[in-house]
Amino acid sequence: MARSRIRLAIIVSHPIQYYAPLYKRLACRDDLSVKVFFTWHVGQAAVEDRGFRTSVAWDIPLTEGYEFEQVPNVSSDPGTHHFFGLRNPSLIERVKAWNPDMVLITGWAWQSHLLAMHAFHRMGIQVLFRGDSHLLDSVPRGARWRLKHAILKRVFSWPSGFLVVGTANRAYYEAFDVASERLISCTHSIDVARFAQPTDRYEEEAILLRRQLDILDDKRVLLFAGKFESKKRPVELMRTVQAIADPSLLLIMVGSGELSIEVKAIAAADPARFRVLPFQNQSRMPVLYRLGDLFILPSAFGETWGIAVNEAMGCGRPVLVSDRVGCATDVVDATCGRVFSWADSSSLPRALSEMTSDRVILSAMGRSAAKRAWSFDIARTEKELMKCIHEMCDR
Repeated sequence: MARSRIRLAIIVSHPIQYYAPLYKRLACRDDLSVKVFFTWHVGQAAVEDRGFRTSVAWDIPLTEGYEFEQVPNVSSDPGTHHFFGLRNPSLIERVKAWNPDMVLITGWAWQSHLLAMHAFHRMGIQVLFRGDSHLLDSVPRGARWRLKHAILKRVFSWPSGFLVVGTANRAYYEAFDVASERLISCTHSIDVARFAQPTDRYEEEAILLRRQLDILDDKRVLLFAGKFESKKRPVELMRTVQAIADPSLLLIMVGSGELSIEVKAIAAADPARFRVLPFQNQSRMPVLYRLGDLFILPSAFGETWGIAVNEAMGCGRPVLVSDRVGCATDVVDATCGRVFSWADSSSLPRALSEMTSDRVILSAMGRSAAKRAWSFDIARTEKELMKCIHEMCDR
């Protein structure tokens, strides 16, 4: 007898460009019915992004190809920036009315998600939890850690399984005594094809944009793309580039945020070394990543994964990332990039100088990055997630 479709409800704050392709793939399966419940917004209008300090409405479709529902949010200050930003009194009943076999909850640090996790656990409905936290930023100790450990150990007793996105994320759950049999690998990934193809056209557009930015062909171009905020250390990166005695190095800063004024001031004072571009929407990123010969993410803390690393590699660019970036251990190897020590002030400039000293080697690393990116494609995540769902249903 053929197995009936498993009904999977997904609870997530809002349409996220990295998750939408997965939802669409899941909706096409003949062994699964999926419905997404958004607890903040559905992405149809511009929403203030506190990190970029600008209103953002992504210019790629994020709610096409799968069933979804926006659950009314009654928070007086809606958003994911604080615990009470997601307050959805009807969430549990709406999801329950859909009659799911399993509920996948993304993130616990909001009232509605925490209450839903507990409620479905008590109902006997299997809960899958997905987060990307790690402990790379601090040493777990002290009274505050003991309190957090006690609370989260209880919270983490509710899910039937945890979708582990990488090595650092696994260590996080282990620190809260989550049993190994509940830790299921489910790689953090992107839709690689959207960044990789059509390669020739994207490369041509990037060459044209370099010329428009008055960047000469002999320059070795470094690229930072993201929020101009202290945790990502954009200013420190700019100072590091200035300190390297190599006039061929040029750094492009793409983004916006709280440090925008300082970033622009440094660049204006040293136009031979820097270019600054404003926040760019999703459809432009495959070209923007190709502006650089090397992508850099020098974050000091709070970088749970660093999905831009995946995107840059999908565009065929080698990467240089801090060891505080969540994806560093899993995604970056010696064939496609380097990981530098955040604690060693000489590590970043040394790695920069070494990686940019030979154009041939740097180009070869880019080709390796393009191949390695496919190991972290959305198809892999789908496969791992479905394996987990079927095993849990068979228990």
